Amino acid sequence: MIYIYLVGTAGSGKSTLASSFHEWCKRNGYDTIVANLDPGVKKLPYVPEIDVREWISLDEVMKDYNLGPNGAQVVCADMLALNVVELEERLGEYSTDYVIMDTPGQLELFVFRSAGKVIIDALGKEKSMVAFLIDPALATLPSHFVSQMMLSATTQFRLDVPMVNVLTKVDIVEEEMLKKMVQWGKDANELREALMQTSSLYSQMSEGIMEIINEMEATTSFIPLSSETWEGMEDLYAEVQHVFHGGEDLERR
Repeated sequence: MIYIYLVGTAGSGKSTLASSFHEWCKRNGYDTIVANLDPGVKKLPYVPEIDVREWISLDEVMKDYNLGPNGAQVVCADMLALNVVELEERLGEYSTDYVIMDTPGQLELFVFRSAGKVIIDALGKEKSMVAFLIDPALATLPSHFVSQMMLSATTQFRLDVPMVNVLTKVDIVEEEMLKKMVQWGKDANELREALMQTSSLYSQMSEGIMEIINEMEATTSFIPLSSETWEGMEDLYAEVQHVFHGGEDLERR
């Protein structure tokens, strides 16, 4: 059983990708289930086989602890880490090749608190990878793109598992802009040159961050993807195979 964690900032398209990738896998004969790890989500574009809302309720936490939504989300994230055995037991009810993990909308709840690392360690780092989703709306400028890559590198550093960067919603990005972002993601020198076209302190800081990312040997794989048109789904699946099976495809069921 392989765990694919979808991680990214709010609005980057985690739940939509979970739904689309799950459907793509089913249509191509790959056995897959989806687990929702967000106790606070109100509506999902898919029916999860495993849903943490069955044993952790944001509304109940708000009521019991007299907290607002943000504070309750933090408590829920900590409760998720404490109740990881429940998650393991539920996963044990299934025999499947892949589990798509739809993580909480707020990246910090999974990456910067204990929940993400506790869950990954409990289920097995050797069976886990992260797809870090980048919203193109937050990456149209070189400095903004670098900020996203820094979040990606930090996520990889915190969770310590193989990772791939996924540029989502490419179907709504202008072709010329998409080409630039794809090139930035694949070629650090291109991104550095784009940063150096301005002499502001901001660009100098961004270049310094780029050096840190390079030193950390952050993920180099970069996949443009659309959950609407399914462009890039095969590339994402191929990256999963590359990480866990050296590129050898699993048998279809």
